[in-house]
Amino acid sequence: MSKIMILVVEDDAPVRNLITTTLKAHDYRYITAATGEGAVMETASHNPDVIFLDLGLPDIDGVEVIRRIRTWSNIPIIVISARSEDTDKIDALDAGADDYLTKPFSVEELLARLRVTQRRLALMQNNNAQQAMFINGQLRIDYAAGCAFLGEEELHLTPIEYKLLCLLARNTGKVLTHKFITQSIWGSSWENDVASLRVFMATLRKKLESRPGSPQYIQTHIGIGYRMLKIE
Repeated sequence: MSKIMILVVEDDAPVRNLITTTLKAHDYRYITAATGEGAVMETASHNPDVIFLDLGLPDIDGVEVIRRIRTWSNIPIIVISARSEDTDKIDALDAGADDYLTKPFSVEELLARLRVTQRRLALMQNNNAQQAMFINGQLRIDYAAGCAFLGEEELHLTPIEYKLLCLLARNTGKVLTHKFITQSIWGSSWENDVASLRVFMATLRKKLESRPGSPQYIQTHIGIGYRMLKIE
């Protein structure tokens, strides 16, 4: 796997040094920024492959940085923040963050999140080359035919279940919030839409997962949303 360029946005020097030292030890290339405005400028100038972003920046909030970057770029953004409330995570993910790591964190978890993001980047590149088909473990989606298979068996999905599966598949490895999913599927995000989402997700899982209690494909992030897992 080729080493990628990472933008580290962190105003706390000891934390920034910990991250960059870890990246250097594992032969990753990196650049740094200590402010939100600097993050936007470095992103525009260097087009990094991944951004590590602190939310508590001295000039503008990290969520605003995400919103600005998302107006013109889909670069994966991994938030690294001391804010641990679900509302903070949801705000960052809704703004367009791809993942959320809470401080204090271990370097092993940081590297693991980075590897997941690298796999998602590789998957996105592969999907761009073969947009007619999605393959993940035993799951196969034939976008052109509008059907899905688990092994050799076709999954008999309702239109909503199929749309949910495709949305998750096209964002494999990324946490999708309830709001993002309901707006993508129904065009709104009312309380009853979220309740409907839970029902549809439960029925989809029964058809997709052999052991719903130990999900292989769809992971629930309680209070936040869902993620399609990449099968090794």
